[in-house]
Amino acid sequence: MQFTLDFLKVFLNGIWLTLPLLSSFTVTVAVLGLIVGRIEKWTPFNAIYWSFITASTVGYGDIRPSKKRSKALAIAIALIGLMFTGIIVAITVASATHAFEVNVGMEALTPSDDP
Repeated sequence: MQFTLDFLKVFLNGIWLTLPLLSSFTVTVAVLGLIVGRIEKWTPFNAIYWSFITASTVGYGDIRPSKKRSKALAIAIALIGLMFTGIIVAITVASATHAFEVNVGMEALTPSDDP
């Protein structure tokens, strides 16, 4: 249980520290999605849906841009999504590493010389 609490403490602190960057990525994805939606004549809901599906690199393919400008913006949205995901993964790995070091210790990583 302590491992989980240590992990969550470090994870939430990492999210808090990067919140301005993560928020700006989120707003940028939404705004670019709305721009693509206007170019493609999609509803605002479909535009936001498409932009976050694209940013998460899921890309269902149910909605897709057909104009060159929209496709260029889709690349930008995907790259922002990769950076967003990379930050979350880095925070998660750092949090798990910290919790492991505190609760299990580095001696568990080295083989014991005892027979």
